[in-house]
Amino acid sequence: MFTIGCHLSASKGFKNMGETAISIGANTFAFFTRNPRGGAAKAIDEADVQALINLMREHNFGKLVAHAPYTVNPCSESQKTRDFAHMVLSEDIKRMEYLPGNYYNFHPGSHLNQGAEKGIELISAMLNDIITPEQSTIVLLETMAGKGSEVGRTFEELKAIIDNMKYPQKVGVCMDSCHVSDGGYDIAKDLEGVLAEFDRIIGIDKLKAMHLNDSMNPLGSHKDRHAKIGEGHLGTEAFINIINHPQLKDLPFILETPNELSGYAREIKLLRENYQG
Repeated sequence: MFTIGCHLSASKGFKNMGETAISIGANTFAFFTRNPRGGAAKAIDEADVQALINLMREHNFGKLVAHAPYTVNPCSESQKTRDFAHMVLSEDIKRMEYLPGNYYNFHPGSHLNQGAEKGIELISAMLNDIITPEQSTIVLLETMAGKGSEVGRTFEELKAIIDNMKYPQKVGVCMDSCHVSDGGYDIAKDLEGVLAEFDRIIGIDKLKAMHLNDSMNPLGSHKDRHAKIGEGHLGTEAFINIINHPQLKDLPFILETPNELSGYAREIKLLRENYQG
């Protein structure tokens, strides 16, 4: 099944996100679990969540890919910032159980001149303190572009975090096409090579979702500026190859391109027309 969607606003509730997804031809979506630039989280309306679950069953949705707020930095040099990250991640993962069996994606963080090794140690320790064997949610580490001191710019860094996990079966990876290209992996011209390297280092079974974003910047730029599909350095053909690749075609694909709903609808239509099943 081709599972495609985009990032939607959670401001009008869960059922509304499902209805909006259906209206643009989507059968999954991403959403921020709380204010993306802050820490506030609305109380869960259980009836609204159940209405979404019913809608998802009725319309054969794939897995959802929730997103942590950008302010979360589990490997900051500041204890206060790490405490905030711990609070958000632990609360969010518990709240995700209202939508059982889905994904919770986050940016691993920036080590802020402590060094990647220290960053990996801090991220791993926090996840081990939060993740439980009972949870149904899989926590996804996002591949990063390597801007500043971001952790997760290489497959090796993500592998090191996963290797430290007490419950590695509860952790996976979300690959962002813009980020990996900006990070130096030529996903546009050497998709096979990139996936082979991912499989060799991490294991392809750990790849659980993909963010589909073109890039405003060339390979290896370490910038992280998303572009609309076909309007960046990756190009439309790269995305057609990604969605039809045997190792990727059954993953949930999430668009995070700079678009309004009408633009997402056009991109979803384009990709659906080029999906070969």
